[in-house]
Amino acid sequence: MPANVIMRGAVNTDLYDVIHRRRDVRAQFTGAPVPDDTLHRILAAAHAAPSVGYSQPWDFIVVRDPETRHRFHEHVSAERDTFAGTLTGEAAERFARIKIDGVRESTLSIVVTYDPARGGPAVLGRHAIADTGLYSACLAIQNLWLAATAEGLGVGWVSFYREPWLAELLGIPAGIRPIAWLCVGPVTHLESVPDLARHGWRQKRPLADAIHAERWRPVTD
Repeated sequence: MPANVIMRGAVNTDLYDVIHRRRDVRAQFTGAPVPDDTLHRILAAAHAAPSVGYSQPWDFIVVRDPETRHRFHEHVSAERDTFAGTLTGEAAERFARIKIDGVRESTLSIVVTYDPARGGPAVLGRHAIADTGLYSACLAIQNLWLAATAEGLGVGWVSFYREPWLAELLGIPAGIRPIAWLCVGPVTHLESVPDLARHGWRQKRPLADAIHAERWRPVTD
């Protein structure tokens, strides 16, 4: 069937399977190579994401250099200690057991950036909600994550970093934000239960609590 033909009256359950199998991977990376054609497909899927005003405000920095990743991991470890210092009691004990990144174990990393000037000065559809550009870059990340999962790879989003520090590390120009460091590579397996749920940090919120009919209704956290 041609790729541009839309199936009607049928459900592609593979997509739903990928969505629910996707995990934020930290400890399961093997370090095995990622074939170039596989990496290209993943990045092409990310680049196919929708964007406000067709601005396509993302860029992808593929990081393989061990020294760069070592320096980033040291920075992440320092930020982990900073966050740990804000916790006490059971929360501190739970967090101590949680691995927050797979920077050293993964095969490579992809840093996703956001350029708010892309498509300007008048970005169609962004005049009332400036963050729609940032939302667009996040959609590219989601596409990348799902494509990687479909390829049998794991992805881990590392958020324990300071944007100015990472921008300097990678030579990112002023005005462009590094919004995600993604660890990517083959994995031994994907956990059936997300890490933070397994470690008791947070539990999944029921779908029924997130659905509102017509107007907002009070909900409990």
